[in-house]
Amino acid sequence: MVAATADKSRRTPFIGTLPGVVLACLASCFLWGSAFPCVKIGYELFAVDAADVPSILAFAGTRFVIAGLMVVAGMSVVRRRAFLPGRRDLPAIGTLSLFQTVLQYVLFYVGLANCAGVTSSILEASNSFLCVLLAALVFRFERLTGRKVLGCLVGFAGVVLVNVTGESGGLSFTLEGEGMVLASTLAAAASSNLAKRFSREHDPVLLSGWQFVLGGAIMLVAGLAAGGHVAPADATNPAPAFMLLAYLGFISAAAYSLWSLALAANPVSRVAVFGFMNPVFGVLLSAVLLSETNVVSPAVAVAALVLVSLGIVIVNRPEKP
Repeated sequence: MVAATADKSRRTPFIGTLPGVVLACLASCFLWGSAFPCVKIGYELFAVDAADVPSILAFAGTRFVIAGLMVVAGMSVVRRRAFLPGRRDLPAIGTLSLFQTVLQYVLFYVGLANCAGVTSSILEASNSFLCVLLAALVFRFERLTGRKVLGCLVGFAGVVLVNVTGESGGLSFTLEGEGMVLASTLAAAASSNLAKRFSREHDPVLLSGWQFVLGGAIMLVAGLAAGGHVAPADATNPAPAFMLLAYLGFISAAAYSLWSLALAANPVSRVAVFGFMNPVFGVLLSAVLLSETNVVSPAVAVAALVLVSLGIVIVNRPEKP
């Protein structure tokens, strides 16, 4: 019995341990948090108006195609062979692409153009709640316990605090605005659970990379067909625009690959609760990169970080035997 237990522990990958999942998830959330200010900078460098949904979709589609190709190229080098999907991988790639890239981001960008930033940030954070609920009630991966609900509530309180105390506007709800953002979070939560399910029979990194290629291509074609554009505003010096676009692609490639590996090796609730760090990192990095120091006070930012961290600790505490 002891030998079997020791053998099982040796087979556990580092990302399946508590230190491993903490490092992977915090790295993912930091990268996603940096996307908030970098996308704003990208809109300026590519002359994309916030209300120009076709150009936003084309811009996002280009970013995701780049992200997918980065994953495919990188893994091809690492494995010394073409990192291509097999026929049995295609249904999983198509399903995951539909929820994780196409539905999530189309609904989000359309909704974001019609709602307040504060409300959208809070609704976006509800993704972690929905992940846990879907994992327990729909996909049956794990039990829904009071500890998990309490941890999500505490983490969610930190997200609400960092948003409602800023100067981004008040709370509101409309079907074409906040309703679309909420639908996008449901698609994102479903994609996390689908990634967990598919990882049992498919390489999670392969699924992550190729679903980006497929979903990004769909968004790019749809955006261009609707009249959108993807071209640097300064044609005489396009390097900064293309470098930023490459970094945005790297964000998605690295963050989603790490997140997919974490989901494959851990309970969904353990991973999902880290999603509350996304808007907190977003606010902090926006203050640094965009000089938006008046958005939230340092005291509020620290309090939000404490609440989110406490929520993560509560969810990841081991169950009593």
